[in-house]
Amino acid sequence: MGATLGKGDSPKKGWMPETKIEAKMVEAVQRRESHGSSVKSFNTIILKFPKIDESLRKCKAIFEQFDEDSNGTIDPEELKKSFSKLEIPLTEEEINDLFEACDINDDMGMNFSEFIVLLCLVYLLKDDPAAVHAKSQVGMPNLEATFETLVDTFVFLDKNKDGYVSKNEMVQAINETTSGERSSGRIAMKRFEEMDWDKNGMVNFKEFLFAFTRWVGIEDEENAEA
Repeated sequence: MGATLGKGDSPKKGWMPETKIEAKMVEAVQRRESHGSSVKSFNTIILKFPKIDESLRKCKAIFEQFDEDSNGTIDPEELKKSFSKLEIPLTEEEINDLFEACDINDDMGMNFSEFIVLLCLVYLLKDDPAAVHAKSQVGMPNLEATFETLVDTFVFLDKNKDGYVSKNEMVQAINETTSGERSSGRIAMKRFEEMDWDKNGMVNFKEFLFAFTRWVGIEDEENAEA
């Protein structure tokens, strides 16, 4: 999910994206970071979890529309067909890249929480000429405020505006919220570990989104249904 580090290496400036889609994510996040974030503290986001959860669950209808064989997952062909039907201007390579980026289990089937991450990535990349109409075409006007909140939260966490969140940045964000509380460092480390899937010390926007769906409870329901 991020560039691989050798033993003894540590995250540093000049971090190189591992894939084309990650490079696009970083560019899109950095474009947004030039406008700043309206998020003032991590607590304000935690308070919004129930509302975000409710909004994201409304994606279920879109998910079911994409899942033509109703087997609970979206395969690459179903995704391509749906994007084509909705006239979302993405190339086959871009759709494949998005699918691979979001199929976290590499099982060629995208579950509901993975699909939410994909929709949010399409929203983030909407400024890219290749994704101009994507936002309106995937029924996103209703979800725009929620996805905007997620992008805004990531921008808030990424203090040095390099497109990634580091451990120190997470600690800083939590400390700003819970100044004086002894447990704040532990909370920050736990949240960071939940985001840093590949344990390389840097979190990209996709990793952040996967953690976020778990924080608001989307993945718990998925597991319960499985």
